[in-house]
Amino acid sequence: MFIYAGDLRRANGLLARFGFLLREGGSSSILTYNLLMKGCINTGCPQAAINLHEEIQLLGLEPDRLTYNTLIFACVKAENLEAAMRFFKEMNDKAQRLCCSDLYPDVITYTTLLMGFGHAKDLHSVQKIVLEMKSCHDLFIDRTAFTAMVDAMLNCGSIKGALCIFGEILKQAGANVDLRPKPHLYLSMMRAFADWGDYNMVKNLHERLWLDSAGTISLAAQQEADHLLMESALNNGQIDAAVENLTKIINRWKCISWTSRGGMVALRIEVLLGFNKSMLSPYLLPQVLPGNPIERIMLPLETVRPLPGSLELKKVVMRLYREPVVPIIDDWGICIGLLHREDCCEMNAPLSAMMRSPPPCVTTTTSIGHVVDLVLKKKYKMVIVVKHSNLNGTTHGSRAVGVFTAEQLHNVVAPVPEGLKQKHTVRRSLTMF
Repeated sequence: MFIYAGDLRRANGLLARFGFLLREGGSSSILTYNLLMKGCINTGCPQAAINLHEEIQLLGLEPDRLTYNTLIFACVKAENLEAAMRFFKEMNDKAQRLCCSDLYPDVITYTTLLMGFGHAKDLHSVQKIVLEMKSCHDLFIDRTAFTAMVDAMLNCGSIKGALCIFGEILKQAGANVDLRPKPHLYLSMMRAFADWGDYNMVKNLHERLWLDSAGTISLAAQQEADHLLMESALNNGQIDAAVENLTKIINRWKCISWTSRGGMVALRIEVLLGFNKSMLSPYLLPQVLPGNPIERIMLPLETVRPLPGSLELKKVVMRLYREPVVPIIDDWGICIGLLHREDCCEMNAPLSAMMRSPPPCVTTTTSIGHVVDLVLKKKYKMVIVVKHSNLNGTTHGSRAVGVFTAEQLHNVVAPVPEGLKQKHTVRRSLTMF
């Protein structure tokens, strides 16, 4: 339990005190060390897991396949691929010497190595591992392993290699439906070809995603697939096709994060079109500079008249009728939540029982642009502004000095002047957040 929770201090303490219950024949079992190594990795200390190998050797314990797989995974996490290959060779040599089939590298071993060399962009090692996997007659290469092969090839920049393996997956999936690629693999291929500007290939993968992939295609995956189709068209120089895909995105998804990959593509299209043909109906902030601190335009907390959380709703019900959201404070004047009109459902209940807590907070030095992003992306009706963050870098428990509301945002934005754009026959609206 402590290991899975990442609490190695208590896990080691428990082992030291009650270790005799886990011992086999007077010595600790290899299972115990496998668990400890896993705990080290889960807590972000892969080197500590590698160091346990020396202790295993001193105790005379025999590592099993899980031990070697865990050590190799720790080496990959520590970016020590040389050590990973040493453990891999030791594992292989011992299996051959002892004629022990349970010690030979399995698909998890190879998949872990592929992940490590893929991140290191070592194409030669990736190709060598793939070749060895295919030459092992007793090794069944499952969907996860095939996916790791493609991801490693793509990370190394070998799109042709990734495409060859992807084609092999589709061919084998005809006889084994369990090998049908997941949506993740289609998106990985689409990202690579979108960078290249291969619009036809991305379009083909976009179509096959719905027909040939296994499992559920999440809304996020669907949205990214549409964005990649638009990006590939733009990178290919097909402006009309990119605009057409952006139009479909506007009609289907209604919103897009301007900091996302698709949002950056949409902004590139906007730059090419100019104000006179803008598709996003842009708004300006003529009264403020996005880089300025929020304290310059925030409303002082006393002007919005926060309510004590101990107050019953029936005493202030008309206040919530007039205002959509009200800040709630405790007896020490610290803002502890926001009460929204739609949450008011019990007249005799205290306001603290119906508020949303903790409230969204920013410091006074946070930029106006960042706060605007929060309001648009999270659809906040009000953001609390505090004087400073505490020692942990959070704003919880800090005294509020002001607020910024969605209504304020509506008051400071302005549409692009008509002189800078032409009237459209069809008006579209896409929320950028």
